[in-house]
Amino acid sequence: MEKAEKYAAVAKEIAAVVEGETNLIARMASVSNILHHAFDHFFWTGFYIVDLEKPGELVVGPYQGTLGCLRIPFGKGVCGTAAATGETQIVDDVHAFPGHIACDARSESEIVVPVRDQAGSLIAVLDVDSDRKAVFTETDKNGLEAIVSAVFSG
Repeated sequence: MEKAEKYAAVAKEIAAVVEGETNLIARMASVSNILHHAFDHFFWTGFYIVDLEKPGELVVGPYQGTLGCLRIPFGKGVCGTAAATGETQIVDDVHAFPGHIACDARSESEIVVPVRDQAGSLIAVLDVDSDRKAVFTETDKNGLEAIVSAVFSG
């Protein structure tokens, strides 16, 4: 199955699992679990949530994989850059990214997608790391952005 087809199938599975669930954490936990197990190049898959008590910081949310960083300031690392710019970040080599935060030294490449609520406010970022360099493409960007939009702002 081609990657785009796999994203379409995974999107349907996620939609079926989260249908009717209103709890944000439950939705995030389901999304991270399903995505993590669907793609063999996903090493760490999860969410960093905007901390309403500490503006300008992300705090680790539901995820699958090795231990994640607990907090990330906006503008720092790939996740913080996605939060600050509101744009999906694709990084082929995280070790070459200025200000990269090494939560796990085995991470080689990364994609981070901003997550917005129905009002358009940033509520989190979806972070996916791979232990392989340069594995994330526009297909991953399109697939993940579509899933995030459907689940959290749709």
